[in-house]
Amino acid sequence: MKTPDSRFYCPLISVGTIILDENESSHAVRVCRAANGDTLQLCDGLGHYADATITKADAKACEVRVDTVEEAPLKRPRLNLGIACLKDDALEEVVFHAAQTETDSVIFLRTDYSQEPKNSDLHKLVRRSELKALVSLKQSKKPWMTRIEGPIEFDKWFKDYQGDLILCDIDGECKLDLGLEENADGKCVAVPVTLLVGPEGGFSPREIEAIKTFKNGKVHLLNLGNTRLRARTAAIIALGKVL
Repeated sequence: MKTPDSRFYCPLISVGTIILDENESSHAVRVCRAANGDTLQLCDGLGHYADATITKADAKACEVRVDTVEEAPLKRPRLNLGIACLKDDALEEVVFHAAQTETDSVIFLRTDYSQEPKNSDLHKLVRRSELKALVSLKQSKKPWMTRIEGPIEFDKWFKDYQGDLILCDIDGECKLDLGLEENADGKCVAVPVTLLVGPEGGFSPREIEAIKTFKNGKVHLLNLGNTRLRARTAAIIALGKVL
Protein backbone atom coordinates (compact mmCIF):
# COMPACT_ATOMS: atom_id res chain seq x y z
CA MET A 1 0.00 0.00 0.00
CA LYS A 2 1.19 3.51 -0.72
CA THR A 3 0.29 6.79 0.95
CA PRO A 4 0.18 9.99 -1.16
CA ASP A 5 2.27 12.76 0.42
CA SER A 6 -0.75 14.97 1.05
CA ARG A 7 -3.77 15.15 3.28
CA PHE A 8 -7.30 15.02 1.94
CA TYR A 9 -10.09 17.17 3.32
CA CYS A 10 -13.11 15.43 4.81
CA PRO A 11 -15.38 17.66 6.92
CA LEU A 12 -17.06 14.73 8.69
CA ILE A 13 -14.53 12.09 9.70
CA SER A 14 -15.99 9.05 11.43
CA VAL A 15 -15.29 5.35 11.82
CA GLY A 16 -16.75 3.35 8.96
CA THR A 17 -17.21 3.94 5.24
CA ILE A 18 -16.84 7.49 3.87
CA ILE A 19 -17.29 8.80 0.34
CA LEU A 20 -15.02 11.73 -0.48
CA ASP A 21 -16.36 14.66 -2.48
CA GLU A 22 -15.55 14.97 -6.17
CA ASN A 23 -12.62 17.37 -5.73
CA GLU A 24 -10.83 15.19 -3.18
CA SER A 25 -11.72 12.00 -5.10
CA SER A 26 -10.27 13.40 -8.32
CA HIS A 27 -7.12 14.55 -6.55
CA ALA A 28 -6.61 11.13 -4.99
CA VAL A 29 -7.39 8.95 -8.01
CA ARG A 30 -6.43 11.08 -11.01
CA VAL A 31 -3.59 13.23 -9.65
CA CYS A 32 -2.05 10.92 -7.03
CA ARG A 33 -3.04 7.75 -8.92
CA ALA A 34 -4.24 6.10 -5.71
CA ALA A 35 -5.85 2.68 -6.13
CA ASN A 36 -7.86 0.17 -4.11
CA GLY A 37 -5.97 -0.79 -0.95
CA ASP A 38 -3.93 2.41 -0.82
CA THR A 39 -4.04 4.64 2.27
CA LEU A 40 -5.15 8.28 2.35
CA GLN A 41 -4.58 10.69 5.23
CA LEU A 42 -7.83 12.49 6.01
CA CYS A 43 -8.25 15.71 8.01
CA ASP A 44 -11.28 17.82 8.90
CA GLY A 45 -9.53 21.08 9.84
CA LEU A 46 -11.05 20.81 13.32
CA GLY A 47 -8.29 18.85 15.02
CA HIS A 48 -9.22 15.34 13.81
CA TYR A 49 -7.49 13.11 11.30
CA ALA A 50 -7.45 9.49 10.20
CA ASP A 51 -5.78 6.96 7.92
CA ALA A 52 -8.34 5.69 5.42
CA THR A 53 -8.06 2.65 3.16
CA ILE A 54 -9.48 3.01 -0.35
CA THR A 55 -12.16 0.43 -1.01
CA LYS A 56 -13.38 1.91 -4.31
CA ALA A 57 -11.03 4.13 -6.31
CA ASP A 58 -13.63 6.26 -8.09
CA ALA A 59 -12.44 9.66 -9.37
CA LYS A 60 -15.90 11.16 -8.74
CA ALA A 61 -16.81 9.41 -5.48
CA CYS A 62 -13.84 7.71 -3.87
CA GLU A 63 -14.93 5.28 -1.15
CA VAL A 64 -12.67 4.76 1.87
CA ARG A 65 -12.79 2.84 5.15
CA VAL A 66 -11.77 4.46 8.45
CA ASP A 67 -10.95 2.24 11.44
CA THR A 68 -9.75 4.88 13.92
CA VAL A 69 -10.16 8.65 14.27
CA GLU A 70 -7.38 10.50 16.07
CA GLU A 71 -7.37 13.88 17.78
CA ALA A 72 -4.54 16.40 17.46
CA PRO A 73 -2.40 16.59 20.60
CA LEU A 74 -2.25 20.39 20.37
CA LYS A 75 -5.13 22.76 21.09
CA ARG A 76 -6.39 25.21 18.50
CA PRO A 77 -3.94 28.09 17.98
CA ARG A 78 -4.68 31.36 19.79
CA LEU A 79 -2.93 33.70 17.33
CA ASN A 80 -5.07 35.62 14.84
CA LEU A 81 -4.14 38.01 12.06
CA GLY A 82 -6.25 41.14 11.65
CA ILE A 83 -5.32 42.80 8.36
CA ALA A 84 -6.78 45.83 6.63
CA CYS A 85 -8.51 45.25 3.30
CA LEU A 86 -6.00 45.66 0.48
CA LYS A 87 -6.33 46.11 -3.27
CA ASP A 88 -5.66 43.60 -6.06
CA ASP A 89 -4.94 40.05 -4.86
CA ALA A 90 -2.85 41.05 -1.85
CA LEU A 91 -5.24 39.58 0.73
CA GLU A 92 -5.35 36.22 -1.04
CA GLU A 93 -1.56 36.17 -1.09
CA VAL A 94 -1.42 36.88 2.65
CA VAL A 95 -3.97 34.15 3.39
CA PHE A 96 -2.12 31.59 1.28
CA HIS A 97 1.03 32.05 3.34
CA ALA A 98 -0.54 32.72 6.75
CA ALA A 99 -2.79 29.65 6.50
CA GLN A 100 0.29 27.41 6.27
CA THR A 101 1.25 28.51 9.79
CA GLU A 102 -0.44 27.98 13.15
CA THR A 103 -2.72 30.98 12.71
CA ASP A 104 -6.27 30.51 13.98
CA SER A 105 -8.00 33.10 11.80
CA VAL A 106 -7.42 35.90 9.32
CA ILE A 107 -9.79 38.83 9.83
CA PHE A 108 -10.36 41.31 7.00
CA LEU A 109 -10.75 44.77 8.55
CA ARG A 110 -12.20 47.88 6.93
CA THR A 111 -9.98 50.66 8.28
CA ASP A 112 -9.83 54.41 7.67
CA TYR A 113 -7.23 53.93 4.93
CA SER A 114 -8.46 50.64 3.45
CA GLN A 115 -7.98 50.48 -0.29
CA GLU A 116 -10.83 48.22 -1.40
CA PRO A 117 -14.15 49.60 -2.73
CA LYS A 118 -16.17 50.65 0.31
CA ASN A 119 -19.45 49.35 -1.19
CA SER A 120 -18.09 45.87 -1.86
CA ASP A 121 -19.00 42.90 0.34
CA LEU A 122 -15.83 41.13 -0.86
CA HIS A 123 -17.85 37.91 -1.14
CA LYS A 124 -15.75 36.50 -3.99
CA LEU A 125 -12.52 37.45 -2.23
CA VAL A 126 -13.64 35.73 0.99
CA ARG A 127 -14.58 32.58 -0.91
CA ARG A 128 -11.27 32.49 -2.78
CA SER A 129 -9.43 33.06 0.49
CA GLU A 130 -11.31 30.17 2.10
CA LEU A 131 -10.18 27.93 -0.75
CA LYS A 132 -6.60 29.13 -0.26
CA ALA A 133 -6.88 28.27 3.45
CA LEU A 134 -8.11 24.78 2.54
CA VAL A 135 -5.21 24.20 0.15
CA SER A 136 -2.77 25.39 2.81
CA LEU A 137 -4.35 23.09 5.41
CA LYS A 138 -3.72 20.01 3.29
CA GLN A 139 -0.27 21.06 2.10
CA SER A 140 1.05 21.98 5.55
CA LYS A 141 -0.55 18.96 7.28
CA LYS A 142 -1.93 21.12 10.09
CA PRO A 143 -4.72 19.75 12.29
CA TRP A 144 -6.57 23.10 12.33
CA MET A 145 -7.76 25.07 9.32
CA THR A 146 -7.25 28.84 9.42
CA ARG A 147 -10.65 30.55 9.46
CA ILE A 148 -11.48 33.57 7.29
CA GLU A 149 -13.58 36.31 8.93
CA GLY A 150 -14.98 39.62 7.74
CA PRO A 151 -14.90 42.01 6.13
CA ILE A 152 -15.85 43.99 9.20
CA GLU A 153 -15.48 47.62 10.17
CA PHE A 154 -12.41 48.08 12.37
CA ASP A 155 -14.35 50.09 14.98
CA LYS A 156 -17.03 47.40 15.33
CA TRP A 157 -14.49 44.58 15.62
CA PHE A 158 -12.36 46.58 18.05
CA LYS A 159 -15.31 47.39 20.29
CA ASP A 160 -16.23 43.72 20.77
CA TYR A 161 -12.72 42.26 20.94
CA GLN A 162 -11.26 40.88 24.16
CA GLY A 163 -7.71 39.55 24.24
CA ASP A 164 -4.19 40.76 23.60
CA LEU A 165 -3.09 42.87 20.62
CA ILE A 166 0.16 43.12 18.69
CA LEU A 167 0.82 46.28 16.69
CA CYS A 168 3.79 46.63 14.37
CA ASP A 169 5.63 49.77 15.47
CA ILE A 170 9.12 51.18 14.82
CA ASP A 171 9.54 51.72 18.58
CA GLY A 172 8.44 48.18 19.45
CA GLU A 173 10.35 45.14 20.67
CA CYS A 174 12.28 42.95 18.25
CA LYS A 175 10.98 39.83 20.01
CA LEU A 176 7.88 39.28 22.11
CA ASP A 177 7.11 36.97 25.03
CA LEU A 178 3.53 35.78 24.63
CA GLY A 179 3.42 33.31 27.49
CA LEU A 180 0.33 32.15 29.34
CA GLU A 181 -1.46 34.58 31.66
CA GLU A 182 -3.10 34.02 35.04
CA ASN A 183 -6.85 34.45 35.48
CA ALA A 184 -8.69 35.57 38.63
CA ASP A 185 -8.33 32.06 40.11
CA GLY A 186 -4.57 32.04 39.63
CA LYS A 187 -4.72 29.50 36.78
CA CYS A 188 -2.67 29.92 33.62
CA VAL A 189 -4.81 30.52 30.54
CA ALA A 190 -4.07 31.07 26.87
CA VAL A 191 -5.81 34.31 25.91
CA PRO A 192 -6.50 35.17 22.26
CA VAL A 193 -3.81 37.25 20.57
CA THR A 194 -4.45 39.29 17.40
CA LEU A 195 -1.64 40.65 15.27
CA LEU A 196 -2.81 43.88 13.58
CA VAL A 197 -1.49 44.95 10.18
CA GLY A 198 -2.79 48.11 8.55
CA PRO A 199 -3.21 48.96 4.86
CA GLU A 200 -0.56 50.60 2.69
CA GLY A 201 0.18 53.79 4.61
CA GLY A 202 -0.70 52.15 7.92
CA PHE A 203 -3.50 52.67 10.39
CA SER A 204 -4.82 56.19 10.84
CA PRO A 205 -3.61 58.23 13.86
CA ARG A 206 -7.05 57.76 15.40
CA GLU A 207 -6.86 53.97 15.06
CA ILE A 208 -3.29 53.81 16.36
CA GLU A 209 -4.25 55.79 19.45
CA ALA A 210 -7.22 53.47 20.08
CA ILE A 211 -5.00 50.39 19.77
CA LYS A 212 -2.28 51.71 22.06
CA THR A 213 -4.83 52.65 24.76
CA PHE A 214 -6.77 49.35 24.50
CA LYS A 215 -8.14 48.26 27.90
CA ASN A 216 -9.50 44.72 27.32
CA GLY A 217 -6.10 43.03 27.10
CA LYS A 218 -2.38 43.68 26.82
CA VAL A 219 -0.91 45.65 23.91
CA HIS A 220 2.46 44.57 22.51
CA LEU A 221 4.49 46.66 20.06
CA LEU A 222 6.56 44.67 17.55
CA ASN A 223 9.51 46.07 15.59
CA LEU A 224 9.88 44.70 12.03
CA GLY A 225 13.13 46.48 11.22
CA ASN A 226 14.19 49.84 9.86
CA THR A 227 12.81 49.58 6.32
CA ARG A 228 9.31 50.40 5.13
CA LEU A 229 7.43 47.24 4.16
CA ARG A 230 4.40 46.60 1.98
CA ALA A 231 1.39 45.53 4.02
CA ARG A 232 1.40 41.99 2.59
CA THR A 233 5.11 41.64 3.40
CA ALA A 234 4.72 43.06 6.91
CA ALA A 235 1.99 40.52 7.73
CA ILE A 236 4.13 37.49 6.91
CA ILE A 237 7.31 38.82 8.54
CA ALA A 238 5.36 39.69 11.68
CA LEU A 239 3.84 36.21 11.84
CA GLY A 240 7.32 34.73 11.49
CA LYS A 241 8.52 36.80 14.44
CA VAL A 242 5.57 35.91 16.66
CA LEU A 243 5.10 32.19 15.94
